[in-house]
Amino acid sequence: MTSARKPVVVAGAGPTGLMCALALGRQGIPVIVCEAEPALTHDLRAGAFHPPTLEMMEPYGITGRMLETGIPVRHWQIRDRSGQYIAEFDLGLLADVTKYPYRLHLEQHKLTPIQLDIIREETAADVRFGHRVTDASQHADGVTVTIEANGNQRKIEASWLIGADGGRSVVRKLSGVEFEGFTWPENFLVVSTPHDLGEYGYPYMAYVSDPLEWIALFRMPHEGPPGIWRLAFPVTENETGDEALADESVERRMQGFQPRAERWDVRYKSIYRVHQRVAGSFRAGRMLLAGDAAHLNNPLGGFGLNSGIHDAINLCDKLGSVWRGEANADLLDLYSRQRRAVTVEQVQEMSIRNKRTLEESDPALQQERLAELIATARNPALARKHVFASSMLLGLQRAAQIR
Repeated sequence: MTSARKPVVVAGAGPTGLMCALALGRQGIPVIVCEAEPALTHDLRAGAFHPPTLEMMEPYGITGRMLETGIPVRHWQIRDRSGQYIAEFDLGLLADVTKYPYRLHLEQHKLTPIQLDIIREETAADVRFGHRVTDASQHADGVTVTIEANGNQRKIEASWLIGADGGRSVVRKLSGVEFEGFTWPENFLVVSTPHDLGEYGYPYMAYVSDPLEWIALFRMPHEGPPGIWRLAFPVTENETGDEALADESVERRMQGFQPRAERWDVRYKSIYRVHQRVAGSFRAGRMLLAGDAAHLNNPLGGFGLNSGIHDAINLCDKLGSVWRGEANADLLDLYSRQRRAVTVEQVQEMSIRNKRTLEESDPALQQERLAELIATARNPALARKHVFASSMLLGLQRAAQIR
């Protein structure tokens, strides 16, 4: 069997891996998705989709189904806790360049079932749960991938192996590619409450700057109206995860955010580490990296999940041409150059800047930065430039210029 006839193996059935499977399956390319978990995972972290991501997923029938339950969010704020400094940005400024001039809020665990349904309805892609990629060896015309399932091992002869298996990617480790960057010293605590934060003047998305404890908040659809509000707080280095998750600790943070006579109704709470890392290359021979396997960033700005979808679309467009013999495999180096450059120059830079703006410890400098953002928001030309970049349209424009 020639490499062009062998299937593409995708490690990981998260949003990026499933997007790869759908994009390749739609081209008639045989795909085997291997997911170590027994079913789709229930991730509560990601859930904001930027305009270009919605555009990319529309031809696959995904966006229309997301719009059935997702919450369109046109306005978002960066502000201080007192409410004295509020910079509000309007994605409606992008109505002339995108069909979707808003962010769509929808939990990640509601996206993956949509992707999987369409894969099974419209392609021959084989999605296997409880199948873990444990090893891989490259040769001239393919990759021998070792899979473990039910305690047994088997080998699959693949043309290409895509690692979409998360931040701890087995494929990335097997490829020998370095994961460059750092881990933030503090954890993030995520708390969800059904109480309507709109009562306190918050839009559906806001970033609250504070020298002691910044906050990011978002309204999510949850199980339907009225939805649920998700808040992220930093957890200091000297506070353990168990301490931060304790009921009284969570209540203290919520009361510090917004005092009320009653206790806050907290439905979910979780804690996780935050990284800023980028793979040295998104290609190592016949092994390709996408999504969290290729890059990790803090969630302030909602770039991670979106970047993974952008990786998948870029990669599979090129991989399809290579698999069919229409293009040389060097085309996949262009994928790596384009997506890695955007990750470093746009995603990493913006997410780091967002975090440092929120946590600025000098009150005078904090007010200066917020005042600058307010001036930007009030100037239509500057505001448009700002939302063009933060919506990830600028990054895609930059990628298209790389050859």
